[in-house]
Amino acid sequence: MGIPAQTQLQEDKENGVSTIPLLTPFKMGRFNLSHRIVMPPMTRQRSYNNIPQPHAALYYSQRTTEGGLLITEATVVSESARGYKDTPGIWSKEQVEAWKPIVDAVHAKGGIFFCQIWHVGRASTYEYQPNGQAPVSSTSKQLMPQVQANATEAAKFSPPRRLRTEEIPLVINDYRVAARNAMEAGKFLFRL
Repeated sequence: MGIPAQTQLQEDKENGVSTIPLLTPFKMGRFNLSHRIVMPPMTRQRSYNNIPQPHAALYYSQRTTEGGLLITEATVVSESARGYKDTPGIWSKEQVEAWKPIVDAVHAKGGIFFCQIWHVGRASTYEYQPNGQAPVSSTSKQLMPQVQANATEAAKFSPPRRLRTEEIPLVINDYRVAARNAMEAGKFLFRL
């Protein structure tokens, strides 16, 4: 019969070693995480006009630990990828410059920072699309209304337009530009 778990954990704590898997180091590709707790993407909708704001540096750095992994809230790849108010973007020079101090704040505390880049597809409305056009998607089928946090009524989505085959390279390029911009913002890694 082995040592009771509580006693074993106490002994490991005294030796400075954790046996709780969640708190043990993990090698993720080329990254050495100090623990397995990851801050997942959490949409905040506080990036006015799709530009990350200075307070985001404090928000993310407060949640950073040495060797810990954080993933940004979903960050739109282009103007036509938008679908929600005040979500951050990474398609323009102004947005890249706004991300730099945020990335620096996380890196200063030893954190590993991934940018989740996205295109909302049909989860959008004419309001968020350039020139009020229909959102593009793999289908022309409209999404049903959905209840959102802090909303008094369900979100309604505009009927989308099916993306044409010749337009696919344009969306791919939006992702390419966003990935390049994430790197320019400070060796910011990206997640699709």
